[in-house]
Amino acid sequence: QVQLVESGGGLVQDGGSLRLSCAASGRTFSGYFVGWFRQAPGTEREFVAAISWSSRNKYYADSVKGRLTISRDNAKNTVFLQMNSLKPEDTAVYYCNANSIGGNIYWGQGTQVTVSS
Repeated sequence: QVQLVESGGGLVQDGGSLRLSCAASGRTFSGYFVGWFRQAPGTEREFVAAISWSSRNKYYADSVKGRLTISRDNAKNTVFLQMNSLKPEDTAVYYCNANSIGGNIYWGQGTQVTVSS
């Protein structure tokens, strides 16, 4: 079993930056594919970014390309999402998602990001 805890959310002005962290406990992230999703009020949860175990492969939603960067530190069992040039439409609860090689899927509780105009 893997427990995921997100942190780093908060209130920031239009154009500002935040760095989200997703820390795993219980078991290591070894071999896990990890992603970030977000959900704004009244909308469905949507994909934001994902990263492979080796960090060789990274994927981004078109809406965040060039502004958000995903990375990971496997020694610390942590995945990061650096968010720059934030816009009001980035306001959402951001969730960490981990997928094991065996097909198990884990979610964190989420962290709120609010971008004021």
